[in-house]
Amino acid sequence: MTNAAFDLFLPEILTTSVVFASPHSGRDYSDSFLNESILDRRTIRSSEDAFVGELFASAPGHGAPLLVARAPRAYVDLNRSPDELDPAVVDGLSRVSHNPRVASGLGVIPRVVANGRAIYRGKLPLAEARQRLEDSWHPYHDCLAELLAGARRSFGEAILIDCHSMPREAVTCISRSGARRPDVVLGDRFGASAGVAVTDRIEEILKAAGLTVARNTPFAGAFVTQHYGRPLRGQHAVQLEIDRSLYMDEARIEPRSDFAEFQALIAGVAAELAEIGRAARPLAAE
Repeated sequence: MTNAAFDLFLPEILTTSVVFASPHSGRDYSDSFLNESILDRRTIRSSEDAFVGELFASAPGHGAPLLVARAPRAYVDLNRSPDELDPAVVDGLSRVSHNPRVASGLGVIPRVVANGRAIYRGKLPLAEARQRLEDSWHPYHDCLAELLAGARRSFGEAILIDCHSMPREAVTCISRSGARRPDVVLGDRFGASAGVAVTDRIEEILKAAGLTVARNTPFAGAFVTQHYGRPLRGQHAVQLEIDRSLYMDEARIEPRSDFAEFQALIAGVAAELAEIGRAARPLAAE
């Protein structure tokens, strides 16, 4: 299923309560958006989780849906609350929330891309910001909410794997402390967005695939895990951040020559993750 805001890839038969989603890998950079920006076509992509949708493309083959955003993160950030509007980039705001993400330029309508590079020369009209939310933010989250509700109806639980990528430099703080640099960082908001057993099993699967895993440092999860993670109600949300340097040239934003090999490794991980959601048997029809 293709929508202006997202691509939804559904399995022939839904066999698991696991839902895969990629909110930051959208790359529909319209000419109108590019004309508004002062950045070149490569720089504006620096915040994009490039190729994450492709990495998890096998998920429907394992009985799980895959939701992939089409709108770029630089255009609208689907991992932010819709009220996280930045007065430094959106004109006409009457109320401003004191939020560190907004203050740093990373609100729902971002002011900057990676390394603090400004996207615009001036401000956007409030009406345009609201239209972006209407066209991109709300359709994506309406679809994601329905996928999770459908999993709970069918299996009595839902497990969201919120798929992301991170710059290699993002985990230098960990390697400097003497620990091995992680390939993957799992974020469950320190247990608030997912049951311990669920996150433990995800970590075991990643380690069995030969990947080094850290938890909640430096990424514990943002809006998606906070909003959808309700473990006491049987709805779990775990953010999964993969080191981009493992599969792409970060400077050129191009897949590495061995991309297919890493994609196959992630396909194996996705198959095992889908198995977590088969522990609960499908509910009988009423």
